[in-house]
Amino acid sequence: MTETPFDAETEFDSQLDRLVRLGYPALAGMPENAFRDLVAPLRARAVDGAAGLPAPTDARVPFLLVVTRDLIGVEPRLELTTLAGKRKPGFLDRHYAEDDLPRFDPIKELEVPAGPAYLLFDVDRGEEFRNLAPAAAMEGMTAQNRLPLTIDEGLALITLYPGSLASNRCFSLVGSRCGDKRVPALWISQGAPKLGWCWYGNPHTWLGSASARPERIGLD
Repeated sequence: MTETPFDAETEFDSQLDRLVRLGYPALAGMPENAFRDLVAPLRARAVDGAAGLPAPTDARVPFLLVVTRDLIGVEPRLELTTLAGKRKPGFLDRHYAEDDLPRFDPIKELEVPAGPAYLLFDVDRGEEFRNLAPAAAMEGMTAQNRLPLTIDEGLALITLYPGSLASNRCFSLVGSRCGDKRVPALWISQGAPKLGWCWYGNPHTWLGSASARPERIGLD
């Protein structure tokens, strides 16, 4: 059977439609058409950036439309995530102190575009880094000319591809740090996605570290 060619325009539209269905425009405090117009300039850039990349799978996707905390907070977006085929909403680990999340900023190695949304390319949930501490995973990524995902990017991945978060296929988000040894991570708890944190130097057999190509393309 011949494999259906990957169509980046259709993929962009599909991602945008999913965000609309989930209620992102309302969370952003804008009408649907305004939300669509806001991210529309990224459509052509998604097509250009995805050239040569394979069709999406649960483990790896050609690009993600990333909505940032500048537009919608982390917790409201987290609560719209579910596991594939499930209905329980994602939730925040109780070990995050009140007002802790805003302290987790992108690390200096990342050039995250300012603004409400941007594109991230060739995103991998990082199975090859399972049972490696995030510190070791960072070394492996940089050797491959790749960089880790942030909290916003991890949320985009499991929102647009719920199957990316699965048993023994969970992942750290080493691209967001707050100045201590904690590393945010997405895993499964009580049948739902959970945003928690682990230690930079500690490995876990069920936890990899997600990565992507270094370039991120914003609206400017």
